[in-house]
Amino acid sequence: MTILYLLIPLSLVLLGLAVWAFFWAVKNDQFEDLEGPAHRILFDDDENDMTPEARKQRRRAAERRPHDSDSDEHSDR
Repeated sequence: MTILYLLIPLSLVLLGLAVWAFFWAVKNDQFEDLEGPAHRILFDDDENDMTPEARKQRRRAAERRPHDSDSDEHSDR
């Protein structure tokens, strides 16, 4: 029975630490993007890590680049 004098305050301290950790995580935007990392792993390029301006520049560069479809059709494999 005397162990309760130790266990109850210890559990309250652990509960307090858990609540503090939760509010710290919310304050520091740890829950801002829950689905991003799961979707990011599916793509080869790291376009999700780029700024919107860098994404636009990359798309413009890809549009300017000529697509060499003839070499794909006539390759000797």
